[in-house]
Amino acid sequence: MSISLAMEVMQAAAGAAIKVGAPILLVSLTIGLVIAVFQAATQIHEQTLTFVPKLFVTAIILIIMGPWMAEIMSDFTHYVFDLMLTVY
Repeated sequence: MSISLAMEVMQAAAGAAIKVGAPILLVSLTIGLVIAVFQAATQIHEQTLTFVPKLFVTAIILIIMGPWMAEIMSDFTHYVFDLMLTVY
């Protein structure tokens, strides 16, 4: 396995990880920001107020985008296994 091939696989892995993780992280960040502004405006500083909505929204995003995320991971896995066949 050459260095360029290893770098190509690492780049594909990073791209797949970003594609799968970004929707959850961005939505969680947005919900956290909205709730933080609400807490600052109302001076309510309850820790569970940020945790529970993030948990529910993350579960909803996983339900909605789960098939797409599984497809991304499946495509990456097929790519790696196909590459293993060509290398050896």
